[in-house]
Amino acid sequence: MLNLSPPRAITFLVSLVLIGLAVASLYMRIPTIGPTVVKFRTWFFIGAYVVLALGIVSKNL
Repeated sequence: MLNLSPPRAITFLVSLVLIGLAVASLYMRIPTIGPTVVKFRTWFFIGAYVVLALGIVSKNL
């Protein structure tokens, strides 16, 4: 059976930053890392979800 736990604060914040960058790149120009975020926006969305999902499944993350 799969034991789920709430993610740690740092895991949640990393996920929040990734999704925030992806959403912000839709509406505004991000100066330094903007071209990279725009180019890989879908992967930022997927990465944020994966980080959050791993944080829920793993107790150490």
